[in-house]
Amino acid sequence: MDIKHSLSTSGPAGSYMIFHKTPLLLTTLLMFTVFLIAGCGNSANEGEQSQAATDIVCDPDNGGITLPDGFCASVVVDSIGQARHIAIADNGDIYVKTRSEEGGVAALRDTDGDFKVDTIERFSDMTPTGSGILWETGMRIHNGYIYASNTEAIYRWPMPEGDALVPEDDPEIIATGFPEQDSHDSKSIAFDDNGYMYVNVGAPSNACQENSRTAGSPGIDPCPQLERQAGIWRFHADSLGQTQQEDGLRYAAGIRNVVGLDWNSSENALYVSQHGRDQLATLWPDLYTQEQNAELPAEEILRLSEGANAGWPYCYYDQQKDQKVLAPEYGGDGEEVGRCADFLDPVTAFPGHWAPNDLQFYTGDHFPERYRGGAFVAFHGSWNRAPLPQQGYKVSFIPFEDGELSSSYETFADGFAGVDTISGPGEAEYRPMGLAVAPDGALFISDSKKGKIWRVVYSGE
Repeated sequence: MDIKHSLSTSGPAGSYMIFHKTPLLLTTLLMFTVFLIAGCGNSANEGEQSQAATDIVCDPDNGGITLPDGFCASVVVDSIGQARHIAIADNGDIYVKTRSEEGGVAALRDTDGDFKVDTIERFSDMTPTGSGILWETGMRIHNGYIYASNTEAIYRWPMPEGDALVPEDDPEIIATGFPEQDSHDSKSIAFDDNGYMYVNVGAPSNACQENSRTAGSPGIDPCPQLERQAGIWRFHADSLGQTQQEDGLRYAAGIRNVVGLDWNSSENALYVSQHGRDQLATLWPDLYTQEQNAELPAEEILRLSEGANAGWPYCYYDQQKDQKVLAPEYGGDGEEVGRCADFLDPVTAFPGHWAPNDLQFYTGDHFPERYRGGAFVAFHGSWNRAPLPQQGYKVSFIPFEDGELSSSYETFADGFAGVDTISGPGEAEYRPMGLAVAPDGALFISDSKKGKIWRVVYSGE
């Protein structure tokens, strides 16, 4: 109990009576104790109090990455193979979606409290063997279940009981029946606070051309891919055996591909990070320069409500002009807006081809106040900005200000690539992929190349 608070609740008169009827020596001691405890209470702001509840464990070099002043990092595990999205249980166990023949989910545990993984078990034979295996992703813990996804379905296991690290039984199938496709086939997932699950169904093409990725080929109008793809579908989170066509609701449309999505409880809204289209100059060299090809279109953070339409494939967002413009496949020239004025604009727009592969709102209270409620975005890094250097390979932060996500952003974690100039993604040492906030407020970041995982904390130093 805060002694200062318990004494002062009686008001000045109550405090006077306590001290007035107490012998001088006892009064002096009591006042000294009150002021000492009160002083301690005043010196610890909310961030420092939550910091005390989070163990500050850091590597001397932050595990090779750079962070803002006051933050530091440690490597939780050095290499578990190609890691994708991650989720953290209430007891601190980490579940990672991986590309592994030993099991598509890696379960990680620290048994001695040093924040270094010393137990690794693998489970799940739900990893498909087709061409989409590399991009398989989707990992969440929700309402007592471990949820995961592959290119074909969303499934779950009950959380392990007792000291068990991995579930014993086969998974329950939550949703399936999605179209077969080779491009953008991962089924990333998120949950709201009302019993629903949201699933990305990416577009199976770059721009819905008559001849895919062919110079000068016009777009199909209307684009048939919008019927069952290029959007977000909503399902019941706890109903088994659902199919897209019979049970899924098309929640939002006109979205080329989403790998990162998260529910913002404070706004009761779904946010997604969209991968913009490719090859403007490659496919339309008379309209775009190589510089424009590298920078455009924007990677978009979209705030979605039911029925939203972001305009793909007819439009793309030009962050340099701060507006959506008509795509060249549909008669655009990089300037014309046309029907694009009717579609949803992003909340935040990043440069092109950074590849935002996860989006995570900060729900903890360990980081300083300005980070609370804001969003972290993990950028996997580009492959298609040549002849310019590739970009991305970082984690950015978007503040939450005045009741909404800001249009501005800043670099939070960098140095993953290990080199200053990258001509291709194979040259990057690490590629940020998954994000998760632990129960103690620490931020975890996964890497898709070697499966390295960092734990980021606030030390205040």
